[in-house]
Amino acid sequence: MAPLSAPERSCGSTAGTHPCFDDAARHRYARLHLPVAPACNVQCNFCNRKYDCANESRPGVTSVLLDPQQAADYVDAALRHQPRLSVVGIAGPGDPFAEPKVTLDTLHLVRLRHPELLLCVASNGLAIAEHAPELAKLGVGHVTVTVNAVDPLIGARIYSWVRHEGRVLKGTDGAAALWERQQEGIRALKSVGLTVKVNTVIVRGVNDRHVPEIARTVRALGADLMNPIPLYPADGAVFTAEQAPDARELLRVKVEAGEHIPLMTHCARCRADAAGLLGKDDPVLAQILAQSASRVPAELVEIPVPAAPPLPLPRSRVAVASSDGLSVNEGLGKASRFLIFDLDGTGARLAGERPAPPKGEGRWTAIGELLSDCSALLVSEAGLRPAGLLAESGIKIEVVRGNLDELAHAALQGVSLEAWRAVSACATCSQGNKGPGAGNKACACSSGAPCSGGS
Repeated sequence: MAPLSAPERSCGSTAGTHPCFDDAARHRYARLHLPVAPACNVQCNFCNRKYDCANESRPGVTSVLLDPQQAADYVDAALRHQPRLSVVGIAGPGDPFAEPKVTLDTLHLVRLRHPELLLCVASNGLAIAEHAPELAKLGVGHVTVTVNAVDPLIGARIYSWVRHEGRVLKGTDGAAALWERQQEGIRALKSVGLTVKVNTVIVRGVNDRHVPEIARTVRALGADLMNPIPLYPADGAVFTAEQAPDARELLRVKVEAGEHIPLMTHCARCRADAAGLLGKDDPVLAQILAQSASRVPAELVEIPVPAAPPLPLPRSRVAVASSDGLSVNEGLGKASRFLIFDLDGTGARLAGERPAPPKGEGRWTAIGELLSDCSALLVSEAGLRPAGLLAESGIKIEVVRGNLDELAHAALQGVSLEAWRAVSACATCSQGNKGPGAGNKACACSSGAPCSGGS
């Protein structure tokens, strides 16, 4: 992208206008989060993005997802309703740089239309360093990097896995790789003049005594501000309510951290689709957001001449149903998302994450359209009818279990997946085998043929 003419975005020039970076501004200026980044490259033990409650204010959740064009249109409509809107940010629901093109395209469109707005981004920092120059060109003034540990031994207790350079890293290897990249990211952001805030999630008995060291270390890297956040116990996450600090513990942590770096003390733990004044989301903006996500652009309706049929997309990718990002462990009917992989020469590379269509009439057709660039879908189990319908859409259903990266790589190379094929008992299969299970699952016989018995 070419550099854009944008207003000065130094910390001093925005004092009093960014509600997250200035306590007084939160009563006068509104912010808008654009939920355009669903994929994530780190699995934190305090995070579960699967559940979304409209009454729940925490990072990582959203009611809808927008593409860049929808997001820019949403900003237009939001400004007409809320003239006090001063800042537009991207904070998930995954990480904005797990799929950087979507994030950068969105920021580019918003900057072109609204050069007066502040732009900001929140990230885990794993993949942000290389994008710092582009963020500066786009006039992004503020970046939040979440750093929960600077000691890999502590980080290993916080992060389940880190996906870096096509590999899944666990334990201290993952935590060390993440911290190394976070350091590079903070230095890179400061080198191009951006204001950097560090968020730290406080987990009792894990990193609560470690926060002062984080504060001292990130300040030395150039961070401007720190925001210690108490653990929000999410349903289904590893960490529980017992590990959330109480008011006295939180105060102690903030006092100790504040000896090293200025603190943000008014955080509202915003959702990825937050809109309005900090802590007082605007219900009208929520309605505008919902309309923006479901709206059909006029140019797709009013076509003056018959359009030529689109060329079929090359099916160069594979999709995977996985609940943990490490293994193929979800059935087709239960999958809430699909991980998309392509081949980068050295192995399977995560290209993105796509939410599964809702259950109900037309679900299989919708999945076929969603995965139109995929030749195969790897699942732990599948019914005969949906597998057949998806096969008609050009998607081969592979019922397998095992390591996600190995299976995706094998499928992309066209290697037989027989060694990983899931053993699911069936009532009657096409080979005449019998078993005690429901008859609509993949057969465990040598042919791997789907069952013909059952519903």
